[in-house]
Amino acid sequence: MHRLYETDDITVFWDSAKCRHAKKCVYGSPRTFDITRKPWIDVSIAPTAEIWQTVSECPSGALTCVYNHDIRITLDTDACKSIASDGEKQIGECDYHISAEGWEIYHTEVDPEYGGKGIAKRLVYKIIEAAERAGATIIPTCSYAARVYNS
Repeated sequence: MHRLYETDDITVFWDSAKCRHAKKCVYGSPRTFDITRKPWIDVSIAPTAEIWQTVSECPSGALTCVYNHDIRITLDTDACKSIASDGEKQIGECDYHISAEGWEIYHTEVDPEYGGKGIAKRLVYKIIEAAERAGATIIPTCSYAARVYNS
């Protein structure tokens, strides 16, 4: 299972397949990571610096994070894409197709001016999370989406 948790400042990615439950996250930021709560991650409670430090110490790599740099990611289910926006300017998108076989993620693109900020990963995760919540199979044919999904 792939999930993302966002505030205006930070996005935390969690890949349950990698999680080894070392509890470093729970001890590092108990306000953020609380296994008695559903969902167990809430990035709105603790300071961003505390969350960043805790995630950076995840021994399995199940948790990663990026600063959002004022970039908003939305899911447009009618157009079958996630969209990255800087204010009113669209700066990236990730496209998918829904079929009987599953959700095929076939294209991811971010304006080169915005490269290296984790935007493409946020775009892909937004679709993966929606597909998983819908109980759909994920078929990443885009090379970048495949790398994110299978890493």
